[in-house]
Amino acid sequence: MSPTFVHLHLHSEYSLTDSTLRIAPLVQRCADRGLPAVAVTDTSNLFALVKFYKAAESAGLKPICGADLYLALDNQSAARVTVLCQNRNGFLSLSRLISRGFLEGHRGDYVAVQPDWLLSDCDGLIVIAGRESPVGVALAAGRREQAQAWLQQWQQALPDRLYLELTRTQRAGESAFNTAALDLADGLGLPVIASNDVRFLDRSDFDAHEARVCIATGRVLDDPKRPREHSPEQYLKSAHEMAELF
Repeated sequence: MSPTFVHLHLHSEYSLTDSTLRIAPLVQRCADRGLPAVAVTDTSNLFALVKFYKAAESAGLKPICGADLYLALDNQSAARVTVLCQNRNGFLSLSRLISRGFLEGHRGDYVAVQPDWLLSDCDGLIVIAGRESPVGVALAAGRREQAQAWLQQWQQALPDRLYLELTRTQRAGESAFNTAALDLADGLGLPVIASNDVRFLDRSDFDAHEARVCIATGRVLDDPKRPREHSPEQYLKSAHEMAELF
C-alpha cells in the first residue's frame, strides 16, 4: 500500500524573504503525486489564499489555509508557530490576528502577535509548535520546564488542537529538538506531526532560494558569516520520501 502524506508547513512565493515556491507548480506537483491536500502557511499573510484555493479546487486537492505567526516572547524577541484553519471561524480568527499584528505589532522587519491575542481568539484554529516555536526556543536554552509549562497552558486552551512538529532537514539543532519534543509529547499526551518546512519545489532550487534570502537580508552568497537557516532538504518531498524519513 502506497503511503499518503500532507504537507502542513509550507511557504509560497508570497513569503517574500524565504521562498521561491509558486502556487501553480506546487498544486500541479501535488496533483500529479495524488496527494489529497496541501497547506500554504506563509509568514504573517494570506496573500496566496485566493490563487491557491482556486488552483487546488480545480486540481481536486483540498486547500488548507494557514500562516506562520511570530509570537512575542518579550518586547524585542519572538518565536514562530504555524496556525491552520479548521473552518470558516478559524479563517476569520486568523484574519483578525494577522490584521491586529500589522496594526499593533510591527517590529521593523516582522510582525509580532501577542500570545494572549491568539489564546483569546483561537476558535477554529490548530496550532503547530516546532523547532522555532516558544517550545523550541526554551529547549535550545536548556529550559525544559519552561517548554513544558508553555505546552500545558496551550494544551488547555486548545484541547485536541495543539501539535508538536518534527522535521528532519539536516538543520542545526533539529535532532536535539526532536528528541526533547518527543519526550514532552509522550509525557503530556500531545500528538506530533512530521513536516518538511517546505520552501522550494525541487532540491535543485536551493541555490535560487538562497539567492532570494540573500537579497532579502542584504547579504552575498559567499559571505562566510551569513546565517545558514535553510537546507537543500526543504523541497516538496513525495509521500514515499517522507515515509522513509520518519
